[in-house]
Amino acid sequence: MVSALPFDTLAAARDALRLRKISAVELTRAVLDRIDALDGTIRAYIDVGGERSVFAERALTVAAEVDAGTRTGLLAGLPIAIKDNLCTTFGRTTCSSKMLENFHSPYDATAVQKLEAAGAVIVGKTNLDEFAMGSSTENSAFGTSRNPWDTDCVPGGSSGGSAAALAAGLCLGSIGSDTGGSIRQPASLCSLVGLKPTYGRISRYGLVAFASSLDQIGPFGWTVADAALLLQAMAGYDRRDSTSAPVDVPDYLAELDVPLKGLRIGIAREYDHAEGVDPQVKSAVDEAVKVYRSLGATTVDVSLPHTKYGIAAYYVIAPCEASSNLARYDGVHYGHRTKEPVTNIFDLYSKSRAEGFGPEVQRRIMIGTYALSKGYGERLYHNALCVRAKIKQDFDEAFQSCDVIACPTSPEPAFKVGQKSGDPLAMYLADVFTVTCNIAAIAGISVPCGFTTDAKPLPIGFQLLGPAFSEPKLLRAARMYEAATEWHKRRPGSV
Repeated sequence: MVSALPFDTLAAARDALRLRKISAVELTRAVLDRIDALDGTIRAYIDVGGERSVFAERALTVAAEVDAGTRTGLLAGLPIAIKDNLCTTFGRTTCSSKMLENFHSPYDATAVQKLEAAGAVIVGKTNLDEFAMGSSTENSAFGTSRNPWDTDCVPGGSSGGSAAALAAGLCLGSIGSDTGGSIRQPASLCSLVGLKPTYGRISRYGLVAFASSLDQIGPFGWTVADAALLLQAMAGYDRRDSTSAPVDVPDYLAELDVPLKGLRIGIAREYDHAEGVDPQVKSAVDEAVKVYRSLGATTVDVSLPHTKYGIAAYYVIAPCEASSNLARYDGVHYGHRTKEPVTNIFDLYSKSRAEGFGPEVQRRIMIGTYALSKGYGERLYHNALCVRAKIKQDFDEAFQSCDVIACPTSPEPAFKVGQKSGDPLAMYLADVFTVTCNIAAIAGISVPCGFTTDAKPLPIGFQLLGPAFSEPKLLRAARMYEAATEWHKRRPGSV
């Protein structure tokens, strides 16, 4: 039997460290011991040819500095895992792709710098769908991560490794990126809190680009307070990121436990009557809304009429940007280079890219290249941008009559490994409730709200969406529900 962590939430561990009930080295060793014991099954951390991206020696050194008082900060001594599409000068940055299998970044991402400046102990880098393209972590070149609630199931994606690591107790908090739901969907499938901040709230400098106008870094936690703590450490303007917002960072924890009076929750008819939603998911989300009503919140009917075009618009915009961003991987400057004989530069490009990119990445590059090609760019990409503007307008109008909008995070609980891998469209539809948040550049959070009645109960999450830079209100609204329920206290029995 693997020993449980002495403290599994960031807030509890932080208090224990400050009161010296446990040392940072002891806490870090406990996490590393669980990684050694469990990650062979969970596969949350990147594993390239038997070399796992877990930085045990470095983590223990940082932890010792915390114990000695030479390293301090908001997250001092707390073991954190980060998604392997964030650049670090330590270890590889692979994006779960053979293209970057041996890439070592010469610089750290701003988010990583801020975490370390806050005293965080970064224990390792986690698995993801290749270049963050996917909803199950099955597209990783280095194996599929498993859901700790049922290891026959996926943990979601693309930040599945970060979600699985936290759910299995292989860290105390984790960081992912969200381009169309890649934090919120795995949070829902693993019974975690997952926050997609407003676009520009956290610097994207050092985040390997998938779709630059959609990508955003964000945290996973067992509780809303844990997510707020990580957001606090990472948020803020960065001159190295031209899309970073020069907006002051509020204290997200200051009034977190103060319930919102007169909270207005929008119920969008397009979400409420969406097709393909598992009945158990709908029932759990409906019950969550009832909890809010019992706490004094009111519900307001709103409309988001262009929601039905969200998936189509996303799967034009994101592949177009991916096609452009991934053009740099040519086998010349860096990244995988074919060892096959070539006769010219075009031969080198095509063979290197065919070997380095997996099927899903190739599919999206081809979709994006086609959508941007002469004669189609106006009809496809331009129209998708027009739909994007309409979707944003829908949210702007809806938020005039409500504070947040509630809906499912994922239309279904975690599905079996391999169940959707041969059907890209079915996989894309897993993001039906999440993509519009990125398209509109607003904020969203997923919160646990129940479990299925299966023999192995699987988690269900619901989502709250809020206007741009509404994170303080969004976090407080999420905490209201969390404080009134017990779902966030359950842990996977198998690990």
